Amino acid sequence: MNYQTTVSANEETKKQSKKNNFKNIVNPKPTAAYVGSSWGVVVIGLLSYCIGLWNATMELNEKGYYFAILLMGIYAVISLQKAVRDKAEQIKVSEMYYGISWVVVIASLLLLIIGLRNADLLLSEKGFYAISYLLSLFGAITVQKNTRDIDFINTKNEEENS
Repeated sequence: MNYQTTVSANEETKKQSKKNNFKNIVNPKPTAAYVGSSWGVVVIGLLSYCIGLWNATMELNEKGYYFAILLMGIYAVISLQKAVRDKAEQIKVSEMYYGISWVVVIASLLLLIIGLRNADLLLSEKGFYAISYLLSLFGAITVQKNTRDIDFINTKNEEENS
């Protein structure tokens, strides 16, 4: 009888351990270093792009064009990341919204490419704007993903603890 109790306790401990290990594997919370580096990427990308625009010898309407494309692109990739994530989690997303998100991301990239291709800039300047733009978009996607992951895990932990 004593043997049975010990075995049951050990089996229960093993089950709990497997459950905790599975939970950590399935929903790992992003590390502080990863979250910080994601924010760093966004800040570096945005500051680089904006400082480049500020110091550029372009007309004000050209600067406005490039700045508007930056805002459009960041909003579009965040929206697309949310739509893709919602679909992956079986949260209802209309196909129209999902499609429009893709179209706007592609349009923002094409507008940047067309603008830089036709701009009277050195090739190094064009590359600078392209890289800082892509860095900003990537950082925005990553920050959105981290924010959503952390919120999801915190909510799940609160539900389990209550």
